[in-house]
Amino acid sequence: MAGHSKWANIKRRKSAVDAKKGKIFTKIGREIAVAVREGGPDPTTNSKLRDVIAKAKANNMPNDTIERSIKKAAGEADGANYEEITYEGYGPSGVAVIVETMTDNKNRTAGDMRHYFDKFGGNLGANGCVSWMFDKKGLIVIENDGKIDEDQLMMDALDAGAEDFNTEDEYYEIITSPEDFSTVREALEAKGYTFASAEVTMIPQSTVTLNEEDAIKMRKLIDHLEDNDDVQNVYHNWDMPDEDEEE
Repeated sequence: MAGHSKWANIKRRKSAVDAKKGKIFTKIGREIAVAVREGGPDPTTNSKLRDVIAKAKANNMPNDTIERSIKKAAGEADGANYEEITYEGYGPSGVAVIVETMTDNKNRTAGDMRHYFDKFGGNLGANGCVSWMFDKKGLIVIENDGKIDEDQLMMDALDAGAEDFNTEDEYYEIITSPEDFSTVREALEAKGYTFASAEVTMIPQSTVTLNEEDAIKMRKLIDHLEDNDDVQNVYHNWDMPDEDEEE
């Protein structure tokens, strides 16, 4: 499909921040809290919670940690009231950036977002200013361990309702509509497939390249955004080069 999801780069970045697993688990814990608040603590009747649990498992979050997060959220009627807020803006040279946050203090979060964009050569924009450049899709990634029958996987995915199937050297990408994501994920899970990643994401329709100076600024912007406790996801349409290409 148009606009490669660049999961290989996402994977590299995830492996580079393994030391921040605690932070990742904290962010997923917030997603669990919001899902429980909206639909209850039972994943069999709460599809949003089922999706977050799948994301947690793909990030190697231990089952007992997941269970504790659900129980904690279910027992915290007066806990922090997190609000989901999405920011859109431009990085260096007009790179489109979408930042999904979950915050209990939107004034603090808005101030942080504005500071990061201003500091690294970008600027915040109005809602909708760049989201039209992305397609909201379900993305399921399964690593190619040499044991998976590619044709069977593709058939299983398409039969379950997937829109597209991509094969790369190290992994398979399964693209779904946001509405069909849970159905496809659960069908593949029932067949025994293990996911390296499973979530609804924003895939750019096209990407842009940057000169060396702007690439440094853009990487710093992404790093600061991802390191912020309130930020859940960062999407952009920068054609991020491979690590070895930058050296």
